[in-house]
Amino acid sequence: EVQLVESGGGLVQAGGSLRLSCEVSGITFDDYAIVWFREAPGKERLGVSCVDDSDGSTYYADSVKGRFTISSDNAKNTVYLQMNSLKPEDTAAYHCAAVFSCHTDYLYEYDYWGQGTQVTVSS
Repeated sequence: EVQLVESGGGLVQAGGSLRLSCEVSGITFDDYAIVWFREAPGKERLGVSCVDDSDGSTYYADSVKGRFTISSDNAKNTVYLQMNSLKPEDTAAYHCAAVFSCHTDYLYEYDYWGQGTQVTVSS
């Protein structure tokens, strides 16, 4: 059974930090890129960041560049999203998903995805 399980969300004040984790099981970790995307009421889904260990590539949406950092720990089959300098507009449900590649053509083509973790940033 394929599972992607997110954790680490919560309530934080603007300017604060959170680290999200995505634990992956049931698939070969190196066969997929892992993307973090977020959903908020009234807003379009956004591919926030992506990491592909097969070629070392990463992707960041413009709105999070310089604030968010994605990393992976192959030994733990876990991908992390370090989020610093959080803003109220970062408030959303954050999901991780397995995709073919971090190329923008594939960022929204999810093979598997998790239930998400809520991030709320207060002003």
